[in-house]
Parts: sequence; C-alpha cells; structure tokens
Amino acid sequence: MVFGEGDYTYEYQENWAGLGDDYHEGWIPGVAVDSQDRVFVYSRSEKPLNVYDLDGNHLATWGEGIVTPNFAHGIFIDGDDNVFVTDAKDHAVYKFNSKGELLLTLGTPGQTGVNEGDPFNSPTDIATASNGDIIVSDGYGNHHVHRYTADGQHIKTWGGEGSGPGEFSISHTVRLDGEDRIWNCDRENCRIQIFDLDGNFVDEWTGLLRPNNIYLDVANDVIYIAELGRRISIWQLSTRKMITSWGGGGDPSDKPGEFLGGPHGIWVDSKGNIYAGEVELGKEGRIHKYVKQ
Repeated sequence: MVFGEGDYTYEYQENWAGLGDDYHEGWIPGVAVDSQDRVFVYSRSEKPLNVYDLDGNHLATWGEGIVTPNFAHGIFIDGDDNVFVTDAKDHAVYKFNSKGELLLTLGTPGQTGVNEGDPFNSPTDIATASNGDIIVSDGYGNHHVHRYTADGQHIKTWGGEGSGPGEFSISHTVRLDGEDRIWNCDRENCRIQIFDLDGNFVDEWTGLLRPNNIYLDVANDVIYIAELGRRISIWQLSTRKMITSWGGGGDPSDKPGEFLGGPHGIWVDSKGNIYAGEVELGKEGRIHKYVKQ
C-alpha cells in the first residue's frame, strides 16, 4: 500500500515490530526516535515503553512500576537522547536517560493541580528548548502550558480554557522550532498556536482536523501532523501549503496504513520514515510505519 506523492511517497510496512496491523495491548498515544534510530513506542499497557530497532526487533522495555498502565500520553526525545514522557493519569512528567534510568520527576505522582503553576492535571506532552528549559502542555484538566528550568523549577504558566489567542481547548502537544518558538496543538480548536519562549502569542494555524501531534523538520521546511480526524498530513512550513496527506475521510478503515481510530503520535527517523501511534480502537492500539521511497 502506497501513500503520499512526489518526494513524500511512502510504502506501508505491514506488521512492523509485529504491531503493524496486529493489535497491541493498550492504545499507543506516542512514538519517538532517538539519534541511534531506536524507536520508542509508548503504550497504555503494563509495559508502557518498548524500544525497537528500525527493523522492528525488540530491544528493551522501560517504565514498568513508574508509569501507570492506562494513561501513557506524550513522549519526547531531546538532542542528548534523554526520553521524556507524560503520565496523564498520575499527573506527572518523567525524564529518563538513554539507558532508561529515571533522572527527574515533575509533579507529585497521584496529585492533581488545578491552579496556574501547579503541576499537573492530566499533562499531555513535553518538549525542551535549546537552553534545556522544559515545556509541558497540561491539556486535559488545566488547558495550560508550563515552562520549567532544566532541573525542574517552575518559571511560568500561560493559557486557560477558551478559543481566543493564548487560550486552549485541550492543549495537546508542544514542540519547539529552531527559533525556540513553541508550537502547540490546540486540538479541539482545530488549530496550532505558536508562542515565543515567554508565552507571548505569535501566530496561529487554523483549519486542521483536530491536530494531535506534530513533527517539525525545520531543516527541510516541513511539518508532519497527526490529526484525530483520521489523517496524516505533510505541509511546507514557510508557505503552509499541504504537500500530501492520507486518511481524513471520516469513516474508520482497517486497511493497511489507514485508521480505525486516529493517529495520535508521530515521529520521523533519520531515513525519513514515518511512525504513527493510533488510539481510539476500543481497548487496543496500533503502531504504523511508512517507509519513504
């Protein structure tokens, strides 16, 4: 099965890691790839974080006994191969080194915060700035974005529920571009909002299909978007013109590479291959790999 077009054409790899069209225990909200092209699959299961090579061979399992089994959510890997994850049920953010050793916990696991600056009420995602500051989207309960120092000291919080500039209806994903601007998937407002590092509103990108997650390839002027409206879309950053997309028809599909639920997490490896984690499949989830041609 082939998806995309032109320079962004992909062949779907069925049963990658034994998970492609087979079901995996628990939804798969997140996927990320480190500098060694190790693929991290983050799932709502008893073994939440599984590591694979590009061929789908299983390498390791992390997070058992730390991340709660049923609400793994966001994952991010920084330039030093530190792995950050959010646990939306336990209201916490965890940082692991490249060996899987826990380095930092933000928030008090099991304790919610409902005020600005209080960690957390179902945090959804995490990313880091060039200076090491940690940015957290606190989306399901608080509709906020938080900024912390690299060692976990709170700096600033902004947002609130709504549809105006700087407001959110589920602050779902954060990523930073080469200028340290924060790109936030404001999912239920069907847009991406862009902020500077101090939380000042810069711009918005509207008309999307409930964007769940993004991957920014600034060097190639491209953004990849996983949309809950059963679509993966690829756009030119500078013009905001769509390069290609697949899915988005509205009807669930169990065909290889298409979506029964919705793509929730997205990442691209060093070879240009796309990985997407899928949710809203009843009790199970799927991971998809699209091999660049």
